[in-house]
Amino acid sequence: MKITDIKTFPIFHGSRNYLFVKVETDAGLYGLGEFGITWKEQAGIGAIEHMKRHIIGLDPLNTEYIWQLLFRADFFPGGRINAAAMSAIDIALWDIKGKALDQPVYMLLGGKMRERIFCYTGIGGKTPADSAHAGQQRVAEGWKYLRMSVDDRNGVLEPRTAVRDSIAHFAAVREAVGPEIEICIDCHTRLDPPDAIRLGRELEQYDPFFIEDPLRCENPQSYRHLRNHVSCPLAVGEHYATKWEFRQMIEEELLDYARIDLCIVGGLTEARKVANWCETHYIKIVPHNPLGPVSAAACAHLDIATDNFAVQEGGLVGRPVMEDLFPVQLPYEAGCLLLPDAPGLGIEFNEEAAASYEFKWLSGPQLRREDGSFTNW
Repeated sequence: MKITDIKTFPIFHGSRNYLFVKVETDAGLYGLGEFGITWKEQAGIGAIEHMKRHIIGLDPLNTEYIWQLLFRADFFPGGRINAAAMSAIDIALWDIKGKALDQPVYMLLGGKMRERIFCYTGIGGKTPADSAHAGQQRVAEGWKYLRMSVDDRNGVLEPRTAVRDSIAHFAAVREAVGPEIEICIDCHTRLDPPDAIRLGRELEQYDPFFIEDPLRCENPQSYRHLRNHVSCPLAVGEHYATKWEFRQMIEEELLDYARIDLCIVGGLTEARKVANWCETHYIKIVPHNPLGPVSAAACAHLDIATDNFAVQEGGLVGRPVMEDLFPVQLPYEAGCLLLPDAPGLGIEFNEEAAASYEFKWLSGPQLRREDGSFTNW
């Protein structure tokens, strides 16, 4: 069996773009992947077009060889755009491998570790009472894990104000849902150490499951400083491409939960290595999944086969999207993804339906401080 083509499908749906990838073979089997860096889809298409010249004609079952080839063939190691392009191709190759062997991908990753995959869902509101009500609604629907965010006020993010607001919202949700429901809070890298320390210390009394991405990702040393002042569990890693960017965070145990993004880190091949590395440090994985049905499926297969799995970002769980494009998606019930039993990733793609979708040039949201300066979204 040989790879014959790699096709890209930039799709606008709802309020955002997605970039799906289809790897075709001479055996009639195809695999699906998804590019993970939102607002950089055209850059991803360019990277994939370049990479496919290296691998047309190769055996798609040789996933490790192809991964090394794509990462190292052009001498200069690729950055996050290249890693996300590799991720899409790699996930598609695992899909093909599962179909060729007539097995779900999780069986090729070690087999079934669990019967279902607990997920978390996002909540929020303009006031603490609104957030509390949203939390109660999700719990009534069956969700056991909730996630809140450190939010702006009408496009202005003043860190100390955002921290005060977050503490008030978190306290209200905890009181509303009780001690048995797990609550996470995502800072979206919006804070610097002084404000992150204040947030962590104030939230300790409300027992957060974790604080996610309190600091920017460029300087892991900052997490050592934060670690020395905060006892709340920390979840970090959605920005990291390849195992090397995770290295210091894992080896120095600067995180408690690894937020591996399969569509950025290097696909299932690389995510599995990071997860196994985390296991040696008793770090659990919480895969990042803000994307579409392919990303969700890839995450699910890793989750099923990984012992040190904690919880899955829900993303679109419970809300099937683009059902004309993906007529078969993963099964779910309240708060959980269920195990697929079809070969490969267990999803199907209607290429003809893709022609009805357009692509829109978009850029990410931008936040400002009160003085007009730029800050992280």
